[in-house]
Amino acid sequence: MITALGGRIMMGTAMTKEFLQLVAETFGALITPPIRVRDTIRQFYFVANQSVVIVCFSVAFAAAVTIIESSFHMKMVIQNDSMVPGFAAMLILRELGSVVMALLITSRVGAGLAAEVGSMQVTEQVDALRMLGINPVRFIVVPRFIACLVAGFLLAIVANLVCLYVAMLVSTWKLGYTAGGFITAMRTFVHFRDLVFASIKGACFGAVIPLFSCFYGFRCKAGAEGVGLATTNSVVATSVAIIVLDFLLTFIFSYFY
Repeated sequence: MITALGGRIMMGTAMTKEFLQLVAETFGALITPPIRVRDTIRQFYFVANQSVVIVCFSVAFAAAVTIIESSFHMKMVIQNDSMVPGFAAMLILRELGSVVMALLITSRVGAGLAAEVGSMQVTEQVDALRMLGINPVRFIVVPRFIACLVAGFLLAIVANLVCLYVAMLVSTWKLGYTAGGFITAMRTFVHFRDLVFASIKGACFGAVIPLFSCFYGFRCKAGAEGVGLATTNSVVATSVAIIVLDFLLTFIFSYFY
């Protein structure tokens, strides 16, 4: 048992070291040209344009549930739901919109990137790049990193605005608010800086996705089972990292409220 535990600790330490090395190489390649602009644009289209519909659709229902449940529980506790717009808007901007968006992108984009890089590793395309003198991190990771970072920033803004709009519609239809009354009540609790912090969160979440996806893709073992395992591990690890990073960013941003 002790031997097995020691082996797991050593394996975890080695994986952490490899991951940090990948992060360092990625940031190093970012500040040194050249940058593969065409591939970056193609990846951005894959991440942002092809994800915006599912993100908006999903966060819209999340916002509707947030408003309805907030009203129900506030009426239960204080017999009044006059503060629902403010509390719901604060929850949406500070947590719900960016986190839900990031987890959706993880399940769609992160899994795809891990499978793509894993397949390249299994078919020895990564080794071929090294033989040609091409850095796989610069060739594979950097364009995806830039695309996911920018897409995360923009999708976070879109997701939060859609959430607020749907919350206003539900409040008008279900709770009897007017659009002006909802916005007035909302502005008492939230400010423009909340949207700025939400977009920063989205960019950080987006940057995490290709790092973990490519890391597990590079470690992919041969066979269909290896690709599937790499994809699963990348999605799980990225989801956990997003939750932990959300806590850290929320803790840091709390000093600016």
